[in-house]
Amino acid sequence: MQQVDVLIIGGGAAGLFCGARAAQRGRRVHVIDHSKKPAEKIRISGGGRCNFTNLETEPARFLSENPHFAKSALARYTPWDFCDLMAKHELTWHEKTLGQLFCDQKSGAVIQMLLDELEAAGGQLSLETSASDIERVDDGFEVRTSNGSVHCQSLVIATGGLSIPKIGATSFAYDVARQFGHDIIDTRPALVPMTFTDAYRDAFSSLSGVSVPVEAQAQSGPGFVENVLFTHRGLSGPSVLQISSYWHTGEVIAFDLLPGIDPLDWLRSAKASAPKQTLAQLFATVFPSRFADYLVWELGFERTTRLGALSNQQIDTLAQTLNAWELRPAGTEGWRTAEVTAGGVATDALSSRTMESKLQPGLFFIGECVDVTGWLGGYNFQWAWASAAAAAEVA
Repeated sequence: MQQVDVLIIGGGAAGLFCGARAAQRGRRVHVIDHSKKPAEKIRISGGGRCNFTNLETEPARFLSENPHFAKSALARYTPWDFCDLMAKHELTWHEKTLGQLFCDQKSGAVIQMLLDELEAAGGQLSLETSASDIERVDDGFEVRTSNGSVHCQSLVIATGGLSIPKIGATSFAYDVARQFGHDIIDTRPALVPMTFTDAYRDAFSSLSGVSVPVEAQAQSGPGFVENVLFTHRGLSGPSVLQISSYWHTGEVIAFDLLPGIDPLDWLRSAKASAPKQTLAQLFATVFPSRFADYLVWELGFERTTRLGALSNQQIDTLAQTLNAWELRPAGTEGWRTAEVTAGGVATDALSSRTMESKLQPGLFFIGECVDVTGWLGGYNFQWAWASAAAAAEVA
């Protein structure tokens, strides 16, 4: 039986980073993963450009049953700490928008940096190695793997959530958590496109590829001023991905189609200054032409309807719709395209300082499997780094 101080199950962002930092403390570390390649989520993130953190990281931009849980870890390992590590490896980055940092050398360079850190510290990585039985023993844990049994003092679960099963996502973390008495907050796909049926599906499919700046909002949660993208299945784009994390089946979502503009003043002014202009022509001044034409139809007007023909009541109704266009999605595209998992291992039985189980000393949960879900834009990677660093201090 192999003897190690720390066994980390999961060779993704959190697992590799935790392994490197624990090994730097002089701990004998072994990281295992059932996949052929490590850190596949890093590889595909940001279209391969790796949005590795966000400068605007703060606890309010994470969802959890306990909104305070992430504060300690995020405060002790910041985006600038990870930037320092990148600089040490001569990697550079640029800010795209809204605090999002992308690696100039692309995702492969970030993965290699983590592998180099682990190797330099003396940590071991075994791929295509799956774990099965886990048993608590007096001085730690015994874990049966496809390459033999391992005894460890500390066991770190970093196997992620259920999103994107084609790259190896499983329920392993939740199964282990339940085995040792932890509760699981109901999981659901997050940062995921939304789907529609019937007339909306057909209409949105005909608009596929059109992007419109909006402020999107679910029934709970903040508004997000970013683009909505029409697809063959429904709606995507940054604004929709953001609100999907807050959305629950059956709820309505709303779009302010003119963020920053008072639609009532805009319509009244346009009618007064150009009464012969059609509604379609007015909409085309602020929306892509295909969406402008669709919106006229969606609102029940003809393309030839002139502004001067609109009654005050019609203008009031138009303004209300432009300010809050309400839709009821049929669902989401599910785990196949979800970027992350909302919900997960309940935080009430985890230490916010160390990620260690309060029920089983020596057992840790880090990264996506924990009930902490970040906004779109590098927040979830920052949670991976921060939670991994917290666990590595004591594992």
